[in-house]
Amino acid sequence: MTTAIYDGKCVLCNQTRRTVRLFDWFNRVEFLDLHDWETVSTRYPTLKYEDAMGQIHVVTADGQLIGGFWGMRRMMRDLPLGVPLWALLHLPGMNWLGPKLYNVIARNRYRINKFFGVDICEDGVCKVHL
Repeated sequence: MTTAIYDGKCVLCNQTRRTVRLFDWFNRVEFLDLHDWETVSTRYPTLKYEDAMGQIHVVTADGQLIGGFWGMRRMMRDLPLGVPLWALLHLPGMNWLGPKLYNVIARNRYRINKFFGVDICEDGVCKVHL
């Protein structure tokens, strides 16, 4: 089974999770919210919270921890309808463009959430995670 560690307070991340679940006909991908850090750190002690906040991380069945674009691309391989996207993400130039685009989106995900009118609040205090 593949495990995806994602930001449960991010609209884009939650939409990604919902989409993956929709296409995960064989239940090959498990999602863990990084804000349940006790569970995440117990299962994956080498993963640092700051790194997890920066990008999605995917843990493959053989224990390989892959972050960001590379993790998303790897996760697509486990979905029946994700294989064509996985293949597209291997086209020439994607190894250069994919991580750059992914990092821009990941770095600005809370701003993007706010643009769509979603507040990221904890106990009445809103903040942008960097």
